[in-house]
Amino acid sequence: MRLLNDDVQKTGFLAVGKVVAAHGINGNLKVCSYAESKTVFKPGRSIFVIKAGQVENKYSIQWAKPHGKTMLLSLKGIDDRNTADCLVGAEFSIERISLPELEQGSYYWVDLIGLSVFSTDDQYIGCIESIIPTGSNDVYVVKNHDKNNDHEILIPAIESVVLNIDLKNKIIRVDLPQGL
Repeated sequence: MRLLNDDVQKTGFLAVGKVVAAHGINGNLKVCSYAESKTVFKPGRSIFVIKAGQVENKYSIQWAKPHGKTMLLSLKGIDDRNTADCLVGAEFSIERISLPELEQGSYYWVDLIGLSVFSTDDQYIGCIESIIPTGSNDVYVVKNHDKNNDHEILIPAIESVVLNIDLKNKIIRVDLPQGL
């Protein structure tokens, strides 16, 4: 999921997708999802259009289904192509409190992005800029803007490397493999 600006994030909303096109004549929408799981688009869930840090509209999802690399959504109150066309370019968000609780040791990506990364000997490595999903484990893209050319390092998100995640203090402690 994508980070929203600080004001919106403080209010508890997370961006989950962007409307890229209207689909058909019945008001359906083609949405590019930011979410790792398509379950954020489950029927009955409220979805919000937020502009300039304020909730502009709230909709209820009637149905959602994968459509290639996008999702098709039907929203209550969007019944024709003209109304759907007005939403093209809008970002959809959900309330953070609507997300399920995670197991101990699991984290939402949005909570990890922006955390400061330090080595076991307290050397600042950088901040997590993004996360790359792979087949076996995620990889944290860590950038240090203090170094020349925005130095970037890829850190595997595995237990032997990521020793501690402290969300309260916004710090991750890692034991980098040799060569990194």
